[in-house]
Amino acid sequence: MKLAIIGTGKIVHEALFAIEELSEIEKVAIYAREHSKEKADELAKKYSIKEVYTDYNELLEKSDCDTVYIGLVNSAHFQYSKEALLAGKNVILEKPFTETLEQALELKKIAEDKGLFLLEAITVLHNPVFDRAKAVLDELGPKKMFMANYSQYSSRYDDYKKGVVAPAFDPELGGGALGDINVYNIHYAVALFGMPNSVEYFPNKGFNGVDTSGMLILSYDGFSAMCTGAKDSDSPSFVTIQGEDGYMTVNGKPNSSDSLTLVTMKSTDDKTLDASGSIKRQIHEEEFTKPEMRHRMTQEFIDFAEIIDGKNYDKAKESLEESITVVKVLKKARQ
Repeated sequence: MKLAIIGTGKIVHEALFAIEELSEIEKVAIYAREHSKEKADELAKKYSIKEVYTDYNELLEKSDCDTVYIGLVNSAHFQYSKEALLAGKNVILEKPFTETLEQALELKKIAEDKGLFLLEAITVLHNPVFDRAKAVLDELGPKKMFMANYSQYSSRYDDYKKGVVAPAFDPELGGGALGDINVYNIHYAVALFGMPNSVEYFPNKGFNGVDTSGMLILSYDGFSAMCTGAKDSDSPSFVTIQGEDGYMTVNGKPNSSDSLTLVTMKSTDDKTLDASGSIKRQIHEEEFTKPEMRHRMTQEFIDFAEIIDGKNYDKAKESLEESITVVKVLKKARQ
């Protein structure tokens, strides 16, 4: 895969570190606006990127990249992706996918018409812990509850409280806890259970109307999923799924979790109650820990290279449909 990097922000720094040692990815170009060219030059030197552009159209016309990774502010995702697809480039688009469902569907159509790959960079779905959760899901029996919490006090929140609004807290630029952090929880729920029957969002709003935190309730047949995301406060982060026959807990932040605990239970003829009044059941517990990786984003880029270089359109279609379903959930939540 011949990759062009679009942007110079924090996520781009992380992406370049994540892929630095991947032989299957050739870093051929980086784009920055004129005022950020010095940053792009530094990144190009540090990561051996051949070309630096300050004109996006020129990059699309002259670079020999086959794929662009777009790590820009949320509000720029659609336009930059559309221009790349129209220029015949595959697109890896940083989460959240697009601001509106209409944008997502337009990008999908262009990609399909041109036979190109359109993939969302969402680390949740490129983690052996998630793969394990999906594989053992049926062992829990009928599902009764899904709870996910991703909360971390933003490095930009103190400035926000002083009236200094970074893009992450600017609703005009697609900022807010729902799309920036709770989206990881939503991807977990959608990837495991599909489109919910109903969506309700209960946000805590800041002075400019942005949701600094909030709780999302997704209704499925027989159970509900509660997704909590916060940029204004801290708590332990986790994903827990409960069923009649057991439960599992994904330990740590959903975008970078490194282990999973699965507990399954079987009823016995012994109806002895424990101190809290519940029936004691036979318990089997197992732990799964993912192999060490250079960075939480490394695996997703390995997967992207395999999909694009291997022309795996079926896998790409599955991934894109999941992303569009999440956009549908986000649309209902914002309504």
